[in-house]
Amino acid sequence: MITQLRLTSFKAWKDTGNVTLKPVTMLLGTNSSGKSTLIQSLLLLKQTVQSPDRTVHLNLGGDEINDLFNFGGFEDVLNQSAETPRQFSIAFTFQRNGDDRIPGGRFDCNYGQTSSGSVAIQTLTLQTGDRQFKAVRREKGAFSIFVDDETQPRFKGRNYVPERSVAFSADAIAGLDKDGPIVEDLSLAIRRELESISYLGPLRRKPERDYPWNKTKPGDVGSDGRGAIDALLASALLKGEDQSYVVNGVSLWLARMKVADRLEVRQQGRSNRYELIVHRDGIACNLRDVGIGISQVLPVLVVSYFAPSGSTIILEEPEIHLHPLAQSVLAELFVTISRERNVRFIVETHSEHLFRRMQTLLAKQEISTADSAMYFVERDGQAAQLRELNLDEFGRVSNWPIGFFGDALGETREQARLMFERQKGGAA
Repeated sequence: MITQLRLTSFKAWKDTGNVTLKPVTMLLGTNSSGKSTLIQSLLLLKQTVQSPDRTVHLNLGGDEINDLFNFGGFEDVLNQSAETPRQFSIAFTFQRNGDDRIPGGRFDCNYGQTSSGSVAIQTLTLQTGDRQFKAVRREKGAFSIFVDDETQPRFKGRNYVPERSVAFSADAIAGLDKDGPIVEDLSLAIRRELESISYLGPLRRKPERDYPWNKTKPGDVGSDGRGAIDALLASALLKGEDQSYVVNGVSLWLARMKVADRLEVRQQGRSNRYELIVHRDGIACNLRDVGIGISQVLPVLVVSYFAPSGSTIILEEPEIHLHPLAQSVLAELFVTISRERNVRFIVETHSEHLFRRMQTLLAKQEISTADSAMYFVERDGQAAQLRELNLDEFGRVSNWPIGFFGDALGETREQARLMFERQKGGAA
């Protein structure tokens, strides 16, 4: 799981500093402040490692089917106030569980622009434990390879160009001799970490009346939730010890949100088409015939149970089209699932109800400040600024930005003042 992120000269950010990512991390802030950029940096790396072109340095997107986001060109990514050298960087630390030979490490890459306008790695640094491996760009596209704190490169040449931002070339690995397997395992661990990111964007597909199913599990839910239905069908219909695991989990949280009692998968005759039936108060309705909120939150619930253990789940505005109670229950979902399934949530939200319930969960000691982080993003001129909200053990915020969620107490006072004025006027 990714545990820390840092961006420099990346879009709205001059320097984020080290942003600690905990089991439940919430990003709040005004519109167009830079919240999404924090998320997009990880998606940029994810689509790069998934690129079919292993020689690509950074996949800025453009493939509407396979890419998560289209970043435009180098100038669109580079912070406009960046000084010489005109470079941006992405860095993160990670921890992996299980049988990985690399339990954790750090990735740090600086990117510049070539004379032809393409993005090129300037410096790639991979670390694990007390070992460090660095590839540094030289003239004419050649790279020098450094190990640990050595001041002289082990070797240099154009055949040592890194691949997909995270991997040293085969020639570099071979040239590193006994250190080669360490670099290879470290690159693989970073690749797996990025591939295990599950991302759900703010725009999700509308429900259909029925769905075809090819009797397989999807690879992921998809940024628009397109794979959520297939994941539900696979959960309900494929035999095995995990049968109905996702469906039951989704039904549990729909009931806690008080939007449905349970969800059912129903086959249409003997065809390969299936309906999703929503049960509530003794009435069974097709998913298409219930409020849009259920279909929009389904991918959120599905990915929470479908993403593999150890994953990082990134959600943008999971609360859309939900009523206030359901929004607040999302906080309970994130806290519970992060603990039960060993996944990490990064949530970008505008929901006061979700945030307030997180405060309550802190006060109830259902989550601690060690396992949760709240960040507020705002603009200072053209630059984005990050403020970590200081919450105590009772969920109280000591450095809350004034007016972001409005002034509830002030609104109440104004309503009371107007009521008394009207009553006084009527009495006169």
